[in-house]
Amino acid sequence: MTRIVHALSDISADYDALFCDVWGCVHNGREAFPEAVAALQAFRAKGGTVVLVTNAPRAWTEVAKGLDDIGVPRDAWDAIATSGDSARTALFTGAVGNKVHFIGYESDRTIFEPPKILNDPISVEVVPLADAEGLVVAGPEDPYADPSVYKGEFLFAKTKGMKLLCMNPDVIVDVGTKRQWCAGALAEMYTEMGGESLYFGKPHPPIYDLARRRLAALERDVPEARILCVGDGIHTDVQGAVGEDLDVLFVAGGLAAEETLDGAHPHSDRLDAWLATKGYDPTYSIGFLR
Repeated sequence: MTRIVHALSDISADYDALFCDVWGCVHNGREAFPEAVAALQAFRAKGGTVVLVTNAPRAWTEVAKGLDDIGVPRDAWDAIATSGDSARTALFTGAVGNKVHFIGYESDRTIFEPPKILNDPISVEVVPLADAEGLVVAGPEDPYADPSVYKGEFLFAKTKGMKLLCMNPDVIVDVGTKRQWCAGALAEMYTEMGGESLYFGKPHPPIYDLARRRLAALERDVPEARILCVGDGIHTDVQGAVGEDLDVLFVAGGLAAEETLDGAHPHSDRLDAWLATKGYDPTYSIGFLR
């Protein structure tokens, strides 16, 4: 049964590194959460290392700029591992072909810059759907429209045997008080239609491998038992941590706030009942990262 804690400091002495989710834990897409920022700063001040692990479909440098813009200071984290960076490696090694059709925001096109870790990246060209060999999905062009608007395009792509490279496995995200669809919803629909979707963010192993490389690059030799994952997504953060055999702090006040909270803290019975329906039992649970 998950252990409810009221602050990261209740358990932080048992860990040397955090693999911490960003959206829903550190900010809401519009502004930083001051208590979460303070908790990460305090963890680092005591010698801990914070690797932000996010399903953002873009390079870590772009995520860092976004964090600056909404008030997450750089002394709250040490490194960033993104789904976008993880997926770019696959993209430029030919996972979905040389000619791809892109679905996403114009600002997400930075994913078409070859990652520096590759010595011999393939050439990738963005083309109309009719000319494509594969799909690259960073997110729906209208995040409030039902994903079914892509069914026609996806039926054509599936018939042509195209693979879909999903840059962000998240299905939904809350931006302020509004809920938006993410790339994961499109990839999920494509798979249900009989297409093949490739994932590189949480809960899938590639992004955790990247997070470990980011940690190693900081010359931090941290045993697996001393890494704590933090996140509000039961099917991304928690499922991913369980799959990696890592401890996890579930932030119930994110996507599951309505189902699990009593004020600012998890209601024990409601939380346990909700977790039972999901089939996961996180190591710890907290209302909000603080």
